[in-house]
Amino acid sequence: MAKFKSEFKTDREAHEMRHVEVEIDFTPNALASILYRQGDTVILVCCTKEARLPGWFPRDSSKGWVHAEYSLLPGSTDSRFRRERRGAKGRTQEIERLIARSLRAAVDLEALGPIALNVDCDVLNADGGTRCASITAANIALRLAVRRLIAQGVCLPIDLRPTEDQRKSGWTPPTLSQTERENHENSVIPHDLAAISVGLIDGEVFLDLDYVLDSNADVDMNVVKTGDGKYVEIQGTGEESTFSGEELMALLSRADGGLDALFEAQKVILSGIE
Repeated sequence: MAKFKSEFKTDREAHEMRHVEVEIDFTPNALASILYRQGDTVILVCCTKEARLPGWFPRDSSKGWVHAEYSLLPGSTDSRFRRERRGAKGRTQEIERLIARSLRAAVDLEALGPIALNVDCDVLNADGGTRCASITAANIALRLAVRRLIAQGVCLPIDLRPTEDQRKSGWTPPTLSQTERENHENSVIPHDLAAISVGLIDGEVFLDLDYVLDSNADVDMNVVKTGDGKYVEIQGTGEESTFSGEELMALLSRADGGLDALFEAQKVILSGIE
């Protein structure tokens, strides 16, 4: 059994992931919102459609954009986390960029069309793995948002999109069949996205690090992956320690098991949701 630096122990086996629970449309005003729980880490993710594409986009752009923001709320940690009123700093900015580029890696922006989506990840309670939980929850919210935009006739296959003249003359979007909607959704988001943390504690590999595990880890790693088995990002760091190639492969192998479970959970969660 791994030796912990602190007096605390974990009640999970090394291969066990924390329980995942999702509430759909927690807030009604967003295009899609998800209250996501992974153990005691709780994230509220809201996906909204912007009125226009970013100003630096070409005026006649045929592709879209996905942006993300991340925030720890004041009561999310054991001591009050001060609001970053003058913009994201250091760690927050780094996590925002990770979430945004991960989402964009999973989305075909040409298939999305000239639509800008904003995904806000607010941490209501932090117990480790907030960036990974945010990425997984953000994918669920983003897929649901895209599904709804397709149903509304806002997000369409490129050959069905109106010209500028058609828009001005009162164009009416076509009605897609259920199969056509599903096919287009899968062209916009070909594969789901998920992220999980793993760590090495006294030579033993642990999955899904909560605060206790993370604070005791000799090596911790965040792994982001798409459902077709492709890695988006791997962030691994030795905390006053080093790790071998063999240990690296063991960490990735354990992460893969957790990610497979998250991909299956996402399919179940979104099955039949409009």
